[in-house]
Amino acid sequence: MWILRTLMEGGTERTFRILAGSIRTIGRSTGADFIVDAPLVSRVHCRLTALANGELEVRDLDSTNGTFLNGERVESSLLASGDKLGVGRTEIVAMRDAD
Repeated sequence: MWILRTLMEGGTERTFRILAGSIRTIGRSTGADFIVDAPLVSRVHCRLTALANGELEVRDLDSTNGTFLNGERVESSLLASGDKLGVGRTEIVAMRDAD
């Protein structure tokens, strides 16, 4: 399982869990699994896939402002525990949970 954490405006921390074998989206739309309500975030910005082998893959979904992994723009990449995912001006930290 992976845990995503972000600090929202106003100091509120949000946490989102992704189980192995699941696919989740990040975006501004209410249809996204992890909603980031910010102007630089596309309605459906990127997709996260928790692979059966325990790895987590991020894929940009043709977002206007791009998806960033540790400050570098990516189309698709595997994440490591502690990596920082950037969507718009929002930073999301991905942590792998041993459970």
